[in-house]
Amino acid sequence: MSELARVLDAFSEAYGCGAVLWTQAGADAPLEVAATSGGDVTPPARAELGATDGAPEDQVRERATALGRQLVARIPGRTRAWLGVGPVADDDGDAMRWMRVLVPVLAQMLQSQWEARRATDELAERYEEINLLYSISEILGRTVTLEEAARTILMEVAETVGAEYGALLVHDAVSGLLRPVTALRVAGAATAIPIPIDEAVSVTARVFRTRRALLVNAGVLESEYEASFREGAMLSVPIVWTTPDGGIPLGVVSLSGRRGGFGFTAGDEKLVAAVGSQIGTAIQNARLVRASIDQERLASEMRLAHDLQMRLLPSGAAVAPDAMCAARVEAADGVGGDFYNLFRLGGGRTGVLVGDVSSHGYRAALIMALVMSASAIHAQTTADPAETVQALLATLEEELHETEMFLSLCYAVIDRDAGTLRWTNSGHPHAFVIGADGTVTRLEATDPPLGLGPDALHAAARPWKADDLLVIFTDGVSDARDARGKALGEKRVLDVLTARRRELPSRIVDGVFALVEGHMGRNRPHDDQAVVVLRSS
Repeated sequence: MSELARVLDAFSEAYGCGAVLWTQAGADAPLEVAATSGGDVTPPARAELGATDGAPEDQVRERATALGRQLVARIPGRTRAWLGVGPVADDDGDAMRWMRVLVPVLAQMLQSQWEARRATDELAERYEEINLLYSISEILGRTVTLEEAARTILMEVAETVGAEYGALLVHDAVSGLLRPVTALRVAGAATAIPIPIDEAVSVTARVFRTRRALLVNAGVLESEYEASFREGAMLSVPIVWTTPDGGIPLGVVSLSGRRGGFGFTAGDEKLVAAVGSQIGTAIQNARLVRASIDQERLASEMRLAHDLQMRLLPSGAAVAPDAMCAARVEAADGVGGDFYNLFRLGGGRTGVLVGDVSSHGYRAALIMALVMSASAIHAQTTADPAETVQALLATLEEELHETEMFLSLCYAVIDRDAGTLRWTNSGHPHAFVIGADGTVTRLEATDPPLGLGPDALHAAARPWKADDLLVIFTDGVSDARDARGKALGEKRVLDVLTARRRELPSRIVDGVFALVEGHMGRNRPHDDQAVVVLRSS
């Protein structure tokens, strides 16, 4: 029995009359019974429904049914729904009040169901996006020619959205043409031909010029240049290589002939557009390998990758005004595996996640990107840190197994109003609460690092005071080495944190990195370094 049915049963038992809930998939769709506890379930006629949108809670209509007089009211909210109560006597003056009690309850339940479905759909889309991004990243690491990379990428993307036909075209700056590198074509069609970037009718050329994805229906902007890889509606997405100054257009991927005879959806467009820059990365990487670019160019690309990775990390302002936060990450090899994420969870709750992927460099950065994307979804589904990290582990488990990597992670949720701090610590050693009096309390590990221990995760809790300071840093900070190889040590880091505990979080973070840099001197860090400091507002 559904929760809606239980509510209607309780109502009927309390008030002695039947109740039925009808829902409607669309304005022209028939009404269907969603839940009932007796009474006449025959759907009302359109004239008996009253307003279909925006009807106030007290708008109740009457209708005659085979069982007697029935009251019908619109349930406000995103779900199209109506409540029927009856049979009721003509002189029953309490019936209207009963409706006003039940309508807002059902409205809240239907809204919760709508939000849950929406979150599930979004999560499914993000999983699909993550999997596709990971596949393209694998292609990036193993291909050595542009043609090989393009063919594999086009097949991966086409399979994801269910397209039978398509082409991947790359811009030739010398000729001003979009040259097809590979294509999935209609049987017997001619070979795909280059497309001038100024071609007016071509969807592919227009997308390259505007750098915007475009979805067109069958018969719209039909071009002879695209005849060999277009069948009906077509979705075209720009391929862009992202730079600190914006983006450099490299080409276009166009898909057509969606399986099942259906057109492409806005969701398909969103998904393919999300991977456009990744396709650009793969193509650019293949070009770099083919051209044997010198070390300085490669170093420049690493700096760019570092900048892109840093853009994934949120600003401390993400949790304002619930908390004041400052954070900083320094990668040892341009890109790395140390990261943090911040979440406003509502109701005065703030989430702080800090992690350290084993090793560093490109592979660690890939895991870090997956964690950032997945954690942004899972943190909004529950305020329990163990449940959030459990869901995160389920998302990452296969990648961690295949790459033989693991990560330490601490996720803390501060409930400012309730005065509590709950955390799940998966093998992360440096997580502390520093009190106003300078007392330092370690947030002990609750579980082994993700990828090394059992699946069941746990949470712990402690009181949280308004003047407490949450500090989490990675072992690259305490293990920073000087010219003689001596480690900085956790104690010296805590001494600085304790001495500066009353300062702004940004100044505290600056103080920690000043200590680290002073200790290392001219030595380069051998591990990634991250520090997060947070105080409730």
